[in-house]
Amino acid sequence: MEIKRVGVVGCGAMGAGIVEVCAQAGFMVTVSETNDDYLKKGMTSINTYFCKSVEKNRITAQDKDTILTRIKGTIDIVDMKDCDLVIEAVPEKLDMKKHVFSQLDKICPEKTILATNTSALSIVDIAIATNRPDRVLGLHFFNPVPVMKLVEIVCSIATGNATIESAREFVKAIGKSPVVVKDTPGFIVNRLIMPFTLNAIRLLEQGIATKEDIDTACKQGLNHPMGPLEMTDFLGNDVLYNGCIDMYEKYKDPQFMPPVLLQKMIAAGWLGRKTGKGFYDYK
Repeated sequence: MEIKRVGVVGCGAMGAGIVEVCAQAGFMVTVSETNDDYLKKGMTSINTYFCKSVEKNRITAQDKDTILTRIKGTIDIVDMKDCDLVIEAVPEKLDMKKHVFSQLDKICPEKTILATNTSALSIVDIAIATNRPDRVLGLHFFNPVPVMKLVEIVCSIATGNATIESAREFVKAIGKSPVVVKDTPGFIVNRLIMPFTLNAIRLLEQGIATKEDIDTACKQGLNHPMGPLEMTDFLGNDVLYNGCIDMYEKYKDPQFMPPVLLQKMIAAGWLGRKTGKGFYDYK
């Protein structure tokens, strides 16, 4: 199926980023939020991104204006009714995502593909909230969306081959690299990176090295763009914790059990950049 109109449910950091890359690639995009304040904040973020792109000579001012005409903001999810593909980007709560998919299933035409940007939740658990599980899959973008090239296409046991191929072509059309993975906790990247990151926290917890030296070792010894503790602060320590707990419950593998230090930091409200303090102080 040819995808021309894209819907994005949620205009937070991930949702706004998805809107940006889709609109810049030439797609007409409708983005929804739950209220005017959230929508205004998201649309402001999108506009700021394109203004900075103009300042850095990545696009022209005329390009910016043209791209922004392709984006429609709304607080009514019914406006997704004309979309060929809808990508959900709401918080990582299964009940919330299932509610969104149940709504979309009633609103969107039978042909519409419904995708979730979840980084860890089961695709089939979300798909069963609809009457079209063959047209439901995961499109896991990485943060920040405009920069990160990878998108994991996550297929449940019910996802149809035609849906997978349409998703693959869409991902390529927005300038990203698709990889296809089965519906397993953590998919590819998080299943690999979470134990690595937790081990970095354990090194700090045990006093084996300072946070600065751990991050420097990974950046200069492994050629990572960010150290694991810097990355965790960027993504959110609570996000890492919730993802690891979900994977531990699925696999019962001790490597996914969050260290005590991480639990205490979350209890103290040290969630990373978004709260001004995590492993590093951002105030």
